[in-house]
Amino acid sequence: MKWRLQEGRGEAVYQIGVEDNGLLVGLADEEMRASLKTLHRMAEKVGADITVLREREVDYDSDVPRKITEVLVRKVPDNQQFLDLRVAVLGNVDSGKSTLLGVLTQGELDNGRGRARLNLFRHLHEIQSGRTSSISFEILGFNSRGEVVNYSDSRTAEQICESSSKMITFIDLAGHHKYLRTTIFGLTSYCPDCALLLVSANTGIAGTTREHLGLALALKVPFFIVVSKVDLCSKATVERTVRQLERVLKQPGCHKLPLLVTSDDDAVTAAQQFAQSPNVTPIFTLSSVSGESLDLLKVFLNILPPLTNSKEQEELMQQLTEFQVDEIYTVPEVGTVVGGTLSSGICREGDQLVVGPTDDGRFLELKVCSIQRNRSACRVLRAGQAATLALGDFDRALLRKGMVMVSPEMNPTICSVFEAEIVLLFHATTFRRGFQVTVHVGNVRQTAVVEKIHAKDKLRTGEKAVVRFRFLKHPEYLKVGAKLLFREGVTKGIGHVTDVQAVAAGEAQARLGF
Repeated sequence: MKWRLQEGRGEAVYQIGVEDNGLLVGLADEEMRASLKTLHRMAEKVGADITVLREREVDYDSDVPRKITEVLVRKVPDNQQFLDLRVAVLGNVDSGKSTLLGVLTQGELDNGRGRARLNLFRHLHEIQSGRTSSISFEILGFNSRGEVVNYSDSRTAEQICESSSKMITFIDLAGHHKYLRTTIFGLTSYCPDCALLLVSANTGIAGTTREHLGLALALKVPFFIVVSKVDLCSKATVERTVRQLERVLKQPGCHKLPLLVTSDDDAVTAAQQFAQSPNVTPIFTLSSVSGESLDLLKVFLNILPPLTNSKEQEELMQQLTEFQVDEIYTVPEVGTVVGGTLSSGICREGDQLVVGPTDDGRFLELKVCSIQRNRSACRVLRAGQAATLALGDFDRALLRKGMVMVSPEMNPTICSVFEAEIVLLFHATTFRRGFQVTVHVGNVRQTAVVEKIHAKDKLRTGEKAVVRFRFLKHPEYLKVGAKLLFREGVTKGIGHVTDVQAVAAGEAQARLGF
């Protein structure tokens, strides 16, 4: 059990009544009680809790009814406060993304006029228009017995963190087309484990839904779908929307296997299948006003295991520290604070790091004063975790989104010119040399000019090529193999970085013509 919990990063599902070869034999009531008692004692020894997920009777050659039971064993790993899953929330404008998150995290149903989403908005214009324009983070906790922990019984985020063994961090992204760059930034830089695509039952696949679906597929982010507002529609309308979604998911471009969730049993199966196969796409139909089927989504999120395994995590932790800067704040009495994700290594309070590249390509020394994860203090940050780091009196004007904080011994390479293998997804005319596009690579977002298209003069929709780009403003820190997404108006393309032409810090000014 200790090994299985370590392997599942703190979670494991046991099936009682199944032979080693997978044969469903089941156990009689007396045997099942004894087995569960043994499992409970084992879990107690390793400091874990157990929850019965589901029971099922099996047809076996026996007069006595026999059952199979699935049990979730959960224990917070010794080296962290809680298990962590990041879920990006996508969908067309007015599909109910912020409302659903408000209902899940506040524990109160919506009144049908948007009351639930008010707690999530960060700006006055968002409250007035009802539209999200920025990226906000919301947390939902589950304790070791699988019960929901949210603001309905906890006053602060710290209390939710203290009571939870598992945390779901929702990244609420904008649905409106004019905020598309913010949505892309959220998907590329915050490294979500999976995405939740919200579709309104009464409008179906409309507006930016296809675009958001395409982004998730292009960035290889596994996703599940929630059909909202089922209280507004007839059953036939909901079924039509679900059929429309199933058709789109089965198309050659998506190649997904839709799985409609209608019961607790389906939700448990969906969570297990979703983690094992990236092609399985669970579909939920629910209402944020009546609360219909909301519990099925909670069951799914509770059981959903971390999608990266412990071996990958260990390997990342052994590398040198690298932290992506996604947000920059000034907090009274604390000083400059940066938010982002630790992509490799381990970061501790008091660590000396370097941040850059600046406009002239240099890296500046700084010290990490304190660390917070999900608004509660934390001594050590591990690879793959998102957090905010306080940098004391470090000058905020020297920082910008897209920078990295790394170990001084890393000797980071920066570049103004890089090559990428790309696929042009859509372009109205021909894509040629001299064309300017906005390039997204991880947390880097900058305009670049196409310097050369190898072996071709121009590109059309659907064509592939290796292209050389040059950043227009300042050099950036890029890694070979990083996923790349670019856009300009309706021109869109995806690819990955194949080569970076590294420049030393002193050369950067000369190369960029300063």
